[in-house]
This record gives sequence, C-alpha cells and structure tokens, in this order.
Amino acid sequence: MPHVPDHLRILVVGGTAEARDLASRLVAVGIDVTSSLAGRVSRPRMPEGRVRVGGFGGVDGLRGAIREHGWTHVVDATHPFAATMTEHAVAAASAEGVPLLRLARPGWGGHPDAGEWHWVDGHDAARDTASALGERPALTTGRQTLPHYRSWRDRAVLVRLVEPTEEPLPDAWTVVLDRGPYDEAGETALFRGHRADVLVTKDSGGAYTAAKLDAARALGMPVVVVRRPPVPPGVEVVDDVDAVLRRLSG
Repeated sequence: MPHVPDHLRILVVGGTAEARDLASRLVAVGIDVTSSLAGRVSRPRMPEGRVRVGGFGGVDGLRGAIREHGWTHVVDATHPFAATMTEHAVAAASAEGVPLLRLARPGWGGHPDAGEWHWVDGHDAARDTASALGERPALTTGRQTLPHYRSWRDRAVLVRLVEPTEEPLPDAWTVVLDRGPYDEAGETALFRGHRADVLVTKDSGGAYTAAKLDAARALGMPVVVVRRPPVPPGVEVVDDVDAVLRRLSG
C-alpha cells in the first residue's frame, strides 16, 4: 500500500462497498477518516473509523463541516447515481480549497452483452422503452426511482428493493426485499419464477448486482439500462481504491 501521510484527515462520502474498503484500508494505517452515510437505509453496512449519518444541509452545511472537522481531503465515493451529493461535494470542496477525488466503480459498458442492451437517458425513457419490449418487467432501479414507473400499475412488475417503501405500491406488483451480492443461478430462478420478460436496471457497475445481466442473457430477456449522470467538469475520477491511495500518497 502506498504511504499515506498521517497528518491527513479524510472525509469519505458514501456508503458504497468501495467507500467501506477505502475506510478500512485508511484506518489500518492510522489515518483519521470519517465516513458519511446518507441515512436512507435503516441498517447500513457500517465502515470502520468514524461514521456520521445524515445529510449535511446542502453545500453550505458541508462547507461548515469541512472547516469544523479540519478535513484536508474529500473522497466522493457515493453511488454512481447520487448526482446531487456529488455536485454538493464538488462545490463545497472547491469553495473551501480542499482537494476532492471521485471514486466510482466501473460501469457495465464493458460487459460482453452491453452492445445489445437498450441504453437510455433517464427513467421515463427506460419505462417507455421497456413497455415496448415486454409485459412483465423486472425492475431493479432502486426505491427512489419508483414514481417513474407507477403508470405500470396494472402490469405484473417484479420489484427488488433493499428496504420496503413508505408508500404502498400497486397491487399487481411483486416486491422482493433482498440485498446483494447475488449469483446467476439465483437471479435466473427469480426471473423465471416470476416469468419476467424484460429487465430494467441502471448502470450501477460493480460485481454485487451484475449477476442479473448474465441471468437475462441466459433467459433471452432484453435489457434496458439507464446511463449514469455526468460527473461535474474538472473532477478527477478514479475507479478503484488503490488509485485513491496513490493520489493521497502524492
């Protein structure tokens, strides 16, 4: 592991697997690291080191926290679709003169089947595209995206969530509460058992939930993928923890 100066105080924003890995490796060499979790999941997997839960209160709140805690560096390791938090982190770090690095796992554009998928910008486009491809969608885009798909109220939609929604979902929908990692055999059995005929997902990347893509191939299901939102201009992006450690050591 590269030598990271021990005077650094690192804020890691995000509850992703990559964020937990980074926190663990920094703690192991005695670096002061604080991980910030959004608080949207009631029982998150907790990282090592200091942890804070809940929002900062926008850009101004994050700027105040940077000053209060003396964080020297910010690593934005939020989910690839947490665009608002990324924008706030970039703005706050820039205003406070603190270096920021974006850690984002690689997307699924390099998957062998990616050229056959239906790539779209946004969830409304995903809904419309999937409507033309099948009758029984498997929806794996996350709880916050569900309002975009409520017009499918009469369709037999399979929805997988980490936690239940606060508002009731259409009666025709089947909700499966589960958390990755998943395997191809389990995903294939789930889709086959529900008779799903089109998969709707977003380009989250990583291995935790990638098995659904292989299951879709095995079953001959078309796949609709929502593209990632763009990263703010001028932000350096790396795709693994080792790259973050190399930047911090420099």
